[in-house]
Amino acid sequence: MLTKLLIPFRVIINFLWALVTTAMIGVAIIIVGIFKLLLPIAPVQALLSTVANGLFRLWAYAMSMLFQLTQPMSWHIEGDLALHKKGWYMIMANHRSWVDVFVLMHLARRNMPMPRFFLKRQLLWIPIVGWGCWVLDMPFMRRYSKDVIAKKPHLKGRDIETTRRSCAKFKHIPTTVVNFCEGTRFTPEKHRQKDSPYRYLLPPKAGGTAFSLQIMGDQFEAILDITIAYPGKDDRPVVWHLLSGQLRNVYVHVRTLPISADLIGDYGNDEQFKTHFQKWLNQRWHEKDAIIEALHEKMEQAHQQR
Repeated sequence: MLTKLLIPFRVIINFLWALVTTAMIGVAIIIVGIFKLLLPIAPVQALLSTVANGLFRLWAYAMSMLFQLTQPMSWHIEGDLALHKKGWYMIMANHRSWVDVFVLMHLARRNMPMPRFFLKRQLLWIPIVGWGCWVLDMPFMRRYSKDVIAKKPHLKGRDIETTRRSCAKFKHIPTTVVNFCEGTRFTPEKHRQKDSPYRYLLPPKAGGTAFSLQIMGDQFEAILDITIAYPGKDDRPVVWHLLSGQLRNVYVHVRTLPISADLIGDYGNDEQFKTHFQKWLNQRWHEKDAIIEALHEKMEQAHQQR
């Protein structure tokens, strides 16, 4: 453990580790993707998808090491992770920071099928990373403003169709579909702009979660309701805190929720179901907010007792 190194050396070591392992594993995944394009034979493509998924899990192990490589980092994980890698799950998570992605990689590396994220389309053009995500069939979403949709009505629902196509691919390999339901990372500015009714969260967007359940609800074994928090002064850590060894605690609370019949419906066309689902998701978010609030109170009490 290289815990006594100065911050610049920690950053260099962690950055090089992340860069080299991502480049090596990413290139390997892209090579597998090239063979998938050249060999459009169903059994062969299934085998190659399994290989690519295995390489993705190897990358998750490599990223998990960032939390311990140069600093003592404490994990506080509560809840149910009695899962198995050959199932299908859907994650509903809050989004505090880009560090959340590495946190989910740490959880997934042993306990669940490898996750698939809904990504902004701009990320597709990032060398190695974007191309590797494309090989892994991660959906790239293109957001359209209301003004653009008003001018070009045919673009309405384009993301829904992207979700549908991507989820169809997920049916052939054990997968954990990740929904950061807030749609963006938390910041105080966004919190004010959206007039959020929650103290630590942005209002959730129900569409992506509802459409994922509509398409794959009969295949998902459960919903993993994951709450992520970073108690202390770095409540919204950036990647710099991770690379520099200043991230000391990560708190994760996992609840396994059953998928009942009333959570599957036509969100786009059934107004009654849409209202019901939004109410259900908002209630989950109130519960998440209470979990984070209790954590901060516990950390404050522990600090005062020192």
